[in-house]
Parts: sequence; C-alpha cells; structure tokens
Amino acid sequence: MRPFVGDLASRISGYGVDAICGPLTGGALLAGMIADRLELELLFAERRVTDRAGLFPVDYRIATALRDHVKGRRIAIVDDAVSAGSAVRSTHADLVALGGLPVMIGALLVMGPGAAAFAAEKAIPLERLVDLPTAIWAPAECPMCALGTPLTDAGAV
Repeated sequence: MRPFVGDLASRISGYGVDAICGPLTGGALLAGMIADRLELELLFAERRVTDRAGLFPVDYRIATALRDHVKGRRIAIVDDAVSAGSAVRSTHADLVALGGLPVMIGALLVMGPGAAAFAAEKAIPLERLVDLPTAIWAPAECPMCALGTPLTDAGAV
C-alpha cells in the first residue's frame, strides 16, 4: 500500500492543506500515513449511529479532543474507499460546521459516481487513484428488491 500512499500524498500536497482528516472506521489509517508523509496534523471523525432512515443513517463527527483544531484551517478529507460517500459527506459537514475549510477529497478507490457528484456539488476537487463502476440504489429503486431477490442465498457455502 505504501507506493499508493505516496501517490495520493503527492496529489494532496498540491492543495496547500493544513491538516488531513479521515473517518476513524474507514480511512483514518490512510489519512494518518498521508499526514505523516506530508508532516501535517491528523484529524479524525468518529462514526455515530443515528435514528435516521435512508442511505445515510450514520454521522461522522470530529473527535471531541480535536474539534478546536479545525477552525480556519484548510483540510483534505481522505478515505481509503468511497462508494455512497456517507463518511465523506458527514465529515465534510462537521468540518464546515466547526469553521474548517475542506479543500479537497482524496481516496485510493472510488466506486460509482457518488463521490464525484458530491465533490462537484461542493466545488472541491476529488483525487483518486482508481475508479470502479458500481451502482447504489435506494431500496424503492433497486431492481433486485423489486424482483424480491434475497440478499443472501441461504444454500450457498
């Protein structure tokens, strides 16, 4: 993974960031390696389950001990892999609420159009090393759900 870390760190270094932030249950290890390589502070967002329904029922909040380190800083949000983008979206929202300035999103792997759409919506660049196609549907729109296809095959080994 280290050559990939260097590649992503090199891309991130061009954005003049002050800190790197990753979701603790996702890309925080990668974010930490990049922060170390670029000699920047590491921030992380903790996962918090909510009672919301839908595709994004989980929030990510900057750790309590780090919340005072955000205001006025240019921050790169880094995740190892992004598909629906819930961790990136929620981390971004909390950084903005704390007065931070997310200036880019970095990932090793982006699956599907969600991350690019979010980055475009927020007018910030998305740097990734690999793109893979995938589709994510709300249950009401899922073609497999409409057919009644089970999520797992009980007879499979």
